[in-house]
Amino acid sequence: MPAVTLHWVYMNAKEKAALGSIAASAGLTVAKAVIGLLSGSLAILSEAGHSLLDFAATVLTYVAVRISGKPADAEHQYGHGKVESVTALIETAFLFLLAAAVVFEAVQRLLGERVYAVEATAAAFAIIVVSIVVDFFRARTLGRVAKATSSQALEADALHFRSDMWSSIAVLVGLGGVALGYSWADAAAALVVAVFIGIAGWRLGRRTIDALTDTAPAGVSERVAAITRRVPGIVTVERVRARPAGAVLFVDLGVGVSRALPLERVAAIKERLVRAIRAELPEAEVTITTEPRALDDETVRERVMLIARNSGLAVHHVAVQALADRLSVSADLEVDGTLPLNAAHETASALEEAIREELGPDVEVETHIEPLPAALLAGRDAAAARVAEIGQALAALAAELPGLSEVHDVRVRETADGEIVNFHCRVDPALSVSAVHGLVDAIERGLRRRFAGIARVIGHAEPRR
Repeated sequence: MPAVTLHWVYMNAKEKAALGSIAASAGLTVAKAVIGLLSGSLAILSEAGHSLLDFAATVLTYVAVRISGKPADAEHQYGHGKVESVTALIETAFLFLLAAAVVFEAVQRLLGERVYAVEATAAAFAIIVVSIVVDFFRARTLGRVAKATSSQALEADALHFRSDMWSSIAVLVGLGGVALGYSWADAAAALVVAVFIGIAGWRLGRRTIDALTDTAPAGVSERVAAITRRVPGIVTVERVRARPAGAVLFVDLGVGVSRALPLERVAAIKERLVRAIRAELPEAEVTITTEPRALDDETVRERVMLIARNSGLAVHHVAVQALADRLSVSADLEVDGTLPLNAAHETASALEEAIREELGPDVEVETHIEPLPAALLAGRDAAAARVAEIGQALAALAAELPGLSEVHDVRVRETADGEIVNFHCRVDPALSVSAVHGLVDAIERGLRRRFAGIARVIGHAEPRR
């Protein structure tokens, strides 16, 4: 299912759950208030007050889930998920205020400073039983939707109603005590209700403050680090930060990768890592920062190539010699052929200095400056007679070199800088790359000696079948 469609499915489920909770809270609040006033039961009135707060809280929850579902904008660049946490914090304050009021009234009644006649009527028992049943089913429904959508606001409501269910059971016990002639049982039940309200407020407050202070969910950082270490190409896990915001888990991840990798490979590793994390934590929004790291198995040649690449330079034929007391490094440096020699020499000197900084001041460094061909060189195919002439010369040269034969696919192009010749040839497949390179170089040099107008020869060797 597309991510956008899935998001709206979640939002519809959250809103329906919140609306259902609003209707239930409104009905229970009115019923408990009427029965509490008629019976004089502080426990039932406390429950009515609790239900009234639940009603206000569920209205806030409904508003919160609608706002939290809005996409990120210029002012809220991480989305609106924290709105649910703010709502839960307001609900926490309401719970503690209600608990304090109930405790105060219950103590007054137990000390005899306020005397109320409490009637344990059938209607009182009935409304509490109905309340227990309603709270059980809506707590289960809200808890299931909260888990599926990672909604803190709905989770807060579910926690409320689970607590309400147990506090209603305490009220039921208190009413039973009143029916048996223990008038103090109602106030005692109200104190139990206050305890449940306080516990619910403490749990909700702790979770809400954790969310608002960006407390990382337990175990998430370790889980993300473990996933990261399994992804090929990751050298080290430098940093893992995670913070929840509504239904989204923001993950800030710093990893080390080989500094010798090209940017395209680094980008591919990052994409692979994001997919691996999202596979186990689909709610995660991942930001990855890569740090270049020098590996222990880097060769001197790789380090030289890396220095050149980081300087935006092209080098080839990098040769490294281990002398008795020092290293010797040589390389062909390609620069723009139209560049003045003094500018090209400055570029070569800067590269040589960078290599010494990397490998040590005693390293002997030599660069051979070569002109790069023009980025775009206009050309045209040579006449057929010219192509045939050069093809015959290539075949004759190949006949003089053991192991090289079957010159074919000869192409000759005329440019302002001279002729450019391309050809293919067959060689013994058992020969080493160095040996083949020497053969192709020999035929290229021989061709240029025969034809002064040729500017460049490119030979492509193929294994003989």
